[in-house]
Amino acid sequence: MKFRATCLAGAAAVALCAAGPLAAQGNVDVAIIGDADTFDPMISTKDVVSIVTQHFLETLYTFDENWQVVPLLAADMPTISEDGTTYTIPLREGVSFHDGSTMDSADVAASLSRWKDVASRGMAIADQIGSIEATAPSEITITLTEPYAPLVTLLAFSNSAAVIYPEEIIAPEIKEPIGTGPYKLEAYQPDQYTQLVRFDDYTQPGEAAGERAQTPDEIRFIPVPDTNTRVEGLLSGQFDYADSLSTEAFARIEGSDVAEPVLLDAFGWPLFAVNHKKGLMTDLNIRRAVQAALPYDDMLFAAFGDEKFFQTDGALYPEGWPWHTEAATELYNINDPEKAAEYLAEAGYDGQPLRILTSRQYEFHYQMAEVAQMALEMAGFTVQLDVVDWATLAQNRDNPDLWDIYITHSPFLPEPTLTSSLFGTAREGWVNPDKEEVLERFTRETDLDARKAIYAELQEQVYGDVGMIKIGNFSAVQGKSRKLSGVVPSPWPAFWNAAKAE
Repeated sequence: MKFRATCLAGAAAVALCAAGPLAAQGNVDVAIIGDADTFDPMISTKDVVSIVTQHFLETLYTFDENWQVVPLLAADMPTISEDGTTYTIPLREGVSFHDGSTMDSADVAASLSRWKDVASRGMAIADQIGSIEATAPSEITITLTEPYAPLVTLLAFSNSAAVIYPEEIIAPEIKEPIGTGPYKLEAYQPDQYTQLVRFDDYTQPGEAAGERAQTPDEIRFIPVPDTNTRVEGLLSGQFDYADSLSTEAFARIEGSDVAEPVLLDAFGWPLFAVNHKKGLMTDLNIRRAVQAALPYDDMLFAAFGDEKFFQTDGALYPEGWPWHTEAATELYNINDPEKAAEYLAEAGYDGQPLRILTSRQYEFHYQMAEVAQMALEMAGFTVQLDVVDWATLAQNRDNPDLWDIYITHSPFLPEPTLTSSLFGTAREGWVNPDKEEVLERFTRETDLDARKAIYAELQEQVYGDVGMIKIGNFSAVQGKSRKLSGVVPSPWPAFWNAAKAE
């Protein structure tokens, strides 16, 4: 499923629409919501980490513009045994790391072994990985204990990513990553910038992955936590691209002579992640009370302001996706404080604060939280709204003692099992026997129609057990200079082909 992205200025149809002669070299300055707090994407699911690190760290596979998996460091798609348990993956030859060494199968096997031990998505399938072996200098073989249909998609994903490092630097913690990407990390000044420079010995991937032209000399990622400051910097020409802008700024950007908005239509879904490990939300009746109390229409309107930017929709995937199902959506948007109060009474709720962890760096998270707080208090909850910067939120959400709900969002992803919240190994710790049985069947099944039917059962588990709480669908706003071309709109925009008109 391709993201429908539109560059809304003049008569342009897509966001690759700068006119005039292009500067062959130069710098591209990108405003992002905060620092990448790690340059090791194996250990992070944060989008800001993926956006930055994809430029210097690479995976065996990646996605094309239609969300099809294609080879990147792999030379081809894997050969899969008839029983679905053995994946033989050929590797590209002559690929250079930034330290001058050449990638081989030992590097890949060591990196993937670390991924299954430290990455949330790797740990989710670690029990199903029998072995990862270098079976030839340019070949690895992954042997599973049972079929796992989404494996190759998992190896292609850019957060909690199965990136490839030199074997020599593999360790539980990697502070100075060495990769194979078109750019390399040159400098990092906390709270100021991350500077990437062109890697001159980069070897281009195959045609399917597309050229990574290394057009800019430098790419600078500048942390700008305040949404309005990102907008003003874009409009003044300080930034060439800005991520995660408020919908309120859309009209101003659209009317600018300097910049233009980039709209990722039906981008993804905001959600309330639920703490199943400790605290109030371990009680199903408390979870059901929250589910019943939340007024999704009001929350979405507060966050996005105009219905062209959101849809009140309970299906975990919207219409048009192969995973769309209406199963159990009668439990979506109940918006009934009296029903919520009944659940609270059944739980014996004693007024203990419900702790909601959020941040203003994604302003729409905070705006939803404010509406949710009022609705939950009307239903009888005592609500504690903990508003912190995004880096602190990312740290605190790993400690189940510090929150009951944290607010996040996700793009709609091509494979449902890329949603880490479905797995008990995720920080939320959602485990119940019925869900585990459905999830196991879903990951073992290879037939698409059969997987669709099982996914409907999985959505029923999400709603019935309140595994997580979807708020709705939303369209994301980014912004670009009118002089900039070569950036394909994406949840994780890449800048290796970016060029600026003179």
